[in-house]
Amino acid sequence: MFQKILIANRGEIACRVIDSCRRMGVATVAVFSDADRGARHVAMADEAVHLGGPAPADSYLKGDAIIAAAKATGAQAIHPGYGFLSENPDFVDAVEAAGLVFIGPSAKAIRAMGLKDAAKALMEKAGVPVVPGYHGSNQDPAYLAEQAGKIGYPVLIKAVAGGGGKGMRQVNDPKDFADALVSAQSEAKNAFGNPDVLIEKYILQPRHIEVQVFGDGHRAVHLFERDCSLQRRHQKVIEEAPAPGMTPEIRKIMGAAATRAAEAIGYKGAGTIEFIVDGSNGLREDGFWFMEMNTRLQVEHPVTEAITGVDLVEWQLRVASGEPLPARQEDLHIHGHAFEARLYAEDVPAGFLPATGMLAHLQFPDHARIETGVRQGDTISPWYDPMIAKIVTHGPTRAIALRELEAALVDTEVAGSVTNLDFLIALTRHQGFRDGEVDTGLIGRDLDALVAASEPDPRTRALGVIGLAGLDKPDTKGGMTLWQPLRRTITWDGGQAVLEVLGPGAARVTLDDGTPREVCWRGDRWWVDQALRRHRIVSHPAGVSVFGGRAVHLTPLDPLDRDSGAGGNQALTLSPMPGLVKSVHVEAGQAVKAGDRLAVLEAMKMEHSLTAARDGVVAEVLARAGDQVEAGAPLIRLEEEETVA
Repeated sequence: MFQKILIANRGEIACRVIDSCRRMGVATVAVFSDADRGARHVAMADEAVHLGGPAPADSYLKGDAIIAAAKATGAQAIHPGYGFLSENPDFVDAVEAAGLVFIGPSAKAIRAMGLKDAAKALMEKAGVPVVPGYHGSNQDPAYLAEQAGKIGYPVLIKAVAGGGGKGMRQVNDPKDFADALVSAQSEAKNAFGNPDVLIEKYILQPRHIEVQVFGDGHRAVHLFERDCSLQRRHQKVIEEAPAPGMTPEIRKIMGAAATRAAEAIGYKGAGTIEFIVDGSNGLREDGFWFMEMNTRLQVEHPVTEAITGVDLVEWQLRVASGEPLPARQEDLHIHGHAFEARLYAEDVPAGFLPATGMLAHLQFPDHARIETGVRQGDTISPWYDPMIAKIVTHGPTRAIALRELEAALVDTEVAGSVTNLDFLIALTRHQGFRDGEVDTGLIGRDLDALVAASEPDPRTRALGVIGLAGLDKPDTKGGMTLWQPLRRTITWDGGQAVLEVLGPGAARVTLDDGTPREVCWRGDRWWVDQALRRHRIVSHPAGVSVFGGRAVHLTPLDPLDRDSGAGGNQALTLSPMPGLVKSVHVEAGQAVKAGDRLAVLEAMKMEHSLTAARDGVVAEVLARAGDQVEAGAPLIRLEEEETVA
C-alpha cells in the first residue's frame, strides 16, 4: 500500500479522497490555486503545494507542476479525482514516465473510451448494444444534417469528447439543426478543445441508468446500477441506487454488458458504463443502449457505496498499489436504497444561473452523509463549479430513503448565497418522483411548478423581523430594554414591518400585508398566532435567516445605501455573474423582440444566453466578444420605450 499520495483536484472530491486515506493510514498532499489558498481540502491534507493562478489552466490543469509537486513531496501516486486531468491520457503517460502511479485506468483504456464515436464502435464489437446514430468522422454541416434526417427527429447532437452535458443539444425540428450544431460545436471546442460531434436518435422517454464497474486490468465486477434520470439540461440533480423498477433479470443482463465493456479494454480501477434506457414501457432486455464510459470515479459514487458497503476510493488505492480485486461478483449485494442530492450555489428563479458569494452561515444535519469542500465563511468562487455539497441518505426501502432525503434537505441551513435548496426539496415532494416514475424529461415537464418562487410564509417572515430587531437574543430580556422604543419600524431589503413589544417574550409584528402577527417565545421555542413554529432564527454577517421548512432570509437595509444598479430597468442587460463575453449578437440601431439572444456569456464552465427583456431598439453595445466582465456589468442598452416607434 502507498505511504503517501497526491490528490490532483480540489473541493469535495479532494476532501472525500482524504477521508479514505486517513482511515487507511495513507498520508496526503493537496494542491491549490490562488483562489483555494484557504480551502477545506488544503486544511485537511497533511501537506499542500501551491500551483498558480485561480484559472484551471494556471493551476489544476498544469500536469507538469502537479507531477513536480508529487516528486518533491515524496508522494508515490497521484489520485486525479474527477474533472480536470482525470481522463487525460497524456497526463497518465507523464505520471508513469515520472516513475509515479496513476490511481486510475491506463492511458490506453482512457483513449479507447475518450471519443464517443470510437467507443461506440468498440462496444459494438464487444456485444454491447448502442444507440442508432452517426458516429463517423465527416463533420461537414450539410452531411451531418443529412445523417440526422436519416436517423429521424428528434436527434441529439453530442460532442465526441464531451461530458457533463457540454456540447450537447437536442433538436426536434430540421430547421433548428444548423443553429444547434454551431452552438454545440462552439461549446465543445471551448470545453474540450475538440469541436467534433456525433448524432444520435433521441429516445422520447429516456432514463439514464449507469452501472458502476471496477476492474484490475484483467477482470471486472459491477457494483450494480444507479438511476441518474433526474436531470436538467443534461446535468444530474438527484441520483439514486438501485434504479426504480429494476428487475433481477434486467440487472443481471445490464451488469454483464457493463463488465464486458470494461474487460474489453482491460480496465483498471473505478469506472461507469452509462446506458440510455427506453422508459416508455418498463425496463426491457432490448430497451437499453450504451452511451459512454466515464473512466474515473463518478460524482454520484456515494449512493453505490451506501447500498454495497464498499469504499470505492479504498478499492482504487488497493488495486492501484498492486492488490487484486477486493471482491468477486458473488460477494457483492444490494442493501436498501440510497439517494444523493447536489446542492449548488445557483439562482433558480433566474434560470439556474451559477451564483457566487460568501457562505455566511452553513450547517448540515447529522442524520445524512455530507460530501463537501466548503465551510462556513468560505466563498463560492466564480472560477470553479458552484457545488456546495452532496447530501446522501440511505434507508431499507426507497420510500424511507426519500423521506430521509427530504428531511435532510429541510434541515440544511445555507445563507449568504442563493442556492437550489428549495428546488431540491420540491423534487423530493414531486408525486411522480415519489412513485418512481422518473425519466430525463420529468424536470422539464414540471419545471414551472418546481421552481415557483412562492411567497414565503408571512409567519416565518414575522420571526425574521424578531431576529432583525435582536429580540431573539438571550440578553435582550425578552425584548424589554430601556433604550429602544416599544413600537418601531423594521426595514430590510425587500420590505418593512411595524414591531410592537408587548412584554417579556411577546411582540406583535405587522407586515406589509397589514395583518398583525402575535409572536411569543420561551427560550428557543416560538409561537406565531398561538401555533408552535419549529424554526431557528440565525443571525450572521449577511443578515438574519429563519430555518425550518422554506427558509426566509432578511438583509438589513442601510438607510444611507443607494441603489447603483439598473433598478429594474428592462432597457439594460447586465452580466448576471463574472464571466467572459463569448459573443455579441446585436449592434446599435438593431430592432429586437423580447427573448431575442443579445449575447452569450461563458462562466463556470458553461455558456449562458442573455436575452432581451422587452421589445426595443439597441441603443448601445457596451461589451465586445472576449471581454472579461464582473457581475452587474452593463452589456447591452436598449433605447427608452417612449423613443421606440
